[in-house]
Amino acid sequence: MKTPKALQPLIDDGVIDAVMRPLKSGKEAAVYVVRSGDEVLCAKVYKDMQQRSFQARVQYQEGRKMRGSRQARAMGKATKFGRKEQESAWKNAEVDALYRLFDAGVRVPRPHGYFHGVLLMELVTDAAGHSAQRLGEVELTMEEARSYHERLMADVVRMLCIGMIHGDLSEYNVLVAPGGPVIIDLPQVVSAAGNNAARAMLLRDVHNIRDSLGRFWPELLVTHFGEEMWFLYEQGKLKPDGVLTGKFVFDQRTADVDEVMLTIEDARQEAIARQLGREEAAERD
Repeated sequence: MKTPKALQPLIDDGVIDAVMRPLKSGKEAAVYVVRSGDEVLCAKVYKDMQQRSFQARVQYQEGRKMRGSRQARAMGKATKFGRKEQESAWKNAEVDALYRLFDAGVRVPRPHGYFHGVLLMELVTDAAGHSAQRLGEVELTMEEARSYHERLMADVVRMLCIGMIHGDLSEYNVLVAPGGPVIIDLPQVVSAAGNNAARAMLLRDVHNIRDSLGRFWPELLVTHFGEEMWFLYEQGKLKPDGVLTGKFVFDQRTADVDEVMLTIEDARQEAIARQLGREEAAERD
């Protein structure tokens, strides 16, 4: 096939030897099967995104560390330089996450480097050597669903233990390999400690997997693994090798609204008193 423009620099530099075929194309990236020496890999080529796409990414990028104050200011103002930096940060987030998660033992494609804006990684295949199917494309037995859920929850826990949440985990972002499920697509990875929506995103990820595998294992549909994980995480008790039960006791207590409002009013009055004190001190000086 004709070599895509974005992959030509990798061939020129000897990083890859040939582009074999396209694998998939989505809104944000196109993935190709490539050959590098004796290995067959996949190459993820990111597409340039428009301004409206950046707005949709804001919720995911909250809490991420920026390279410097200049970049952060430019990204906040949405200047041309800022949009370029934001695009670069979005791509680099997946690269960084892939290496960190692989090192943490999460089953993700093995990374093989990031060259000229292209991410090279393991090509996940099935038992016959063909490109692996997505979780939503396969039929499972109850035992397979149980095993896949156990493995995926263990990986979500490992991610959370290093402060990361996938943010878009579903049956469409999990591949089925002979050794079990493999998590893919990580540019929207969320900071567990720095993002105000982290808990909601974790629960959405876990519930998506629960609902998908619950088609084959109905008992799964009444579990609450996400709530259990987050509770343990907040308590500092979540461990990579810990055992979850899927059971969670929800707090049924009714909030005392009047007490909350009194506390807020007390804090407001204290703030006013402090401000008046500062103004009086300034007048005396």
